[in-house]
Amino acid sequence: MLTRRILITSSLAWPALQAWAATPQAEAVLRTGGVVAAFRHALAPGTFDPPGFRLGDCGTQRNLNDEGRAQARRMGEWFASRALQPSRVRSSPWCRCMETGTLTFGRAQAWDALASPRGVSETTGAANLKTLRQALAEASARRGVFEVWVTHMFVLNDLVGVNTASGEGLILQSDASGAPRVLERLAVPI
Repeated sequence: MLTRRILITSSLAWPALQAWAATPQAEAVLRTGGVVAAFRHALAPGTFDPPGFRLGDCGTQRNLNDEGRAQARRMGEWFASRALQPSRVRSSPWCRCMETGTLTFGRAQAWDALASPRGVSETTGAANLKTLRQALAEASARRGVFEVWVTHMFVLNDLVGVNTASGEGLILQSDASGAPRVLERLAVPI
């Protein structure tokens, strides 16, 4: 019975011990620059925020748990071990995004354009997407540097039509027509 309990406990801890990873191609693309590494925030269990949440009050929001904080730190270790330093770290003002950016890169600047589109008007959501596309085009023109955005699954899906797991990133660049495209994925191991 004790052996079975240890085995079950060990298997439950396994995901928390796995390293966060990316392909060698992703590292090369980041070094070349002219891209944005856009991340979904690290693990924050549950779905959506509780009714009555307030942006300025983390106690009213869905937040990172210990595994999410460890995930964000592992992401940061991957970047630090490769001496990859973003020129800028922008984040949705939601606490789980700000904490992901801070734990991963040591800093995060709140940017409303990365805010969750849930609960905002259709006009606001469209304006935010336009702002993100313009910012991506500007970042794509800056060779030799990359920036980081930390946001929500819905924002990334609206921007490039790709779903992401908690802590997963997409390396984005604008194509010649200004449309966002995914160059690489910064994936969380299964």
